[in-house]
Amino acid sequence: MVGRRRLFILGSTGSIGENTLSVIRHLNDTGGASFDVVGLATGRNSARLSEQATEFGADAVAITSSSPAAALDLPTNVNRYEGAIAAESLVREHGQPGDLVVAAIVGSAGIGPVLAAIDAGCDIALANKEALVAAGTLVTARARARGVSIIPVDSEHSAIAQCLRAGNSASEVRRIVLTASGGPFRAMTAEAMEHATLEDALRHPTWSMGRKVTIDSATMMNKALEIVEAHWLFGLGADQIDAIVHPQSLVHSFVEFNDGSVMAQLSPPDMRLPIQCALTWPARAIGCSVPLDWSRLRSLDFEAVDHARFPAVQLAWRVIRDGGTAGATLNGANEAAVDAFVEGRIRFGHITRLVAEAMDALPSSAIASLADVAAADARAREFVRGQVAAQSSIVGARTSP
Repeated sequence: MVGRRRLFILGSTGSIGENTLSVIRHLNDTGGASFDVVGLATGRNSARLSEQATEFGADAVAITSSSPAAALDLPTNVNRYEGAIAAESLVREHGQPGDLVVAAIVGSAGIGPVLAAIDAGCDIALANKEALVAAGTLVTARARARGVSIIPVDSEHSAIAQCLRAGNSASEVRRIVLTASGGPFRAMTAEAMEHATLEDALRHPTWSMGRKVTIDSATMMNKALEIVEAHWLFGLGADQIDAIVHPQSLVHSFVEFNDGSVMAQLSPPDMRLPIQCALTWPARAIGCSVPLDWSRLRSLDFEAVDHARFPAVQLAWRVIRDGGTAGATLNGANEAAVDAFVEGRIRFGHITRLVAEAMDALPSSAIASLADVAAADARAREFVRGQVAAQSSIVGARTSP
């Protein structure tokens, strides 16, 4: 049994945040573990944040958008933070060594809060891929210096961590293979994908996730980000990390060892399981997820990633080999391209092409501080916006009378 622990949830009103609170209710009720929810942070959903903070008796809350924290329907003794660095202020001022921070803010906005939590001596249950993709060298070095543990929440990285914990070391690993559902376009032709709509991209076959992550899954950029994240989490090179399509989403990843043995982790596609694993790590408690019914399992299918239709995956290996700011460029360009797609300014097929163009145009450089990461991120976003604007101008000129 895990002892009582103080907990922060950054991104509490999103999919990971809501599932985390579901797991906490289960663990607190069953005695599998006990958590005091100290702080909660959201982007703009103040109404839901108020409900969560009231239910769990949080000491402090943060809203990172322009929504005024003072408008929250909470007792006056609850500390309120607002603005771009609200989540960082929350953990810096209330976090203590040994606390656990669930880092679930989506995108590059989650990097600063992760570093702030590490500085406070808090362990990190990491659901924010971008913290390692864009700033892995800073995050891992600072975590080592502070003696902080980074525990993966993503189902794929959780699977790898569980396999490695079964008595093996990274030095015995030949390679790891991350599984991918293939998203909504697994069987779609390249031509059809080129013109896929936002509604099409959001129709994921197995997982219920936020909009940005679901679109990333459709391009398989989500898998690219996970490959880079795995590099930092497990200290493996580009040639030791691969991906394969597994449409049932039951095998969440596997580890192939030097002698040819393979270990895999299987469970239903329910994020509550890897979240609980991270909250109680390294112990295990009775879970709230429905277990696999082996009597009904008929097959496990796997197929190679089609890199012609999903070129994003190859960009991940390039990021690992290039190092430095390459990850920040990849991530910033992708976020800007996804925004343009959501706004209807580019076609679906343009997303990954714009990211690749940004990486070609913006060579990687060394990272000495978070400012270097932020600068690379800004350059990538500016490049993509410029390309989108140029394309729009050309289209407008062609269609004008």
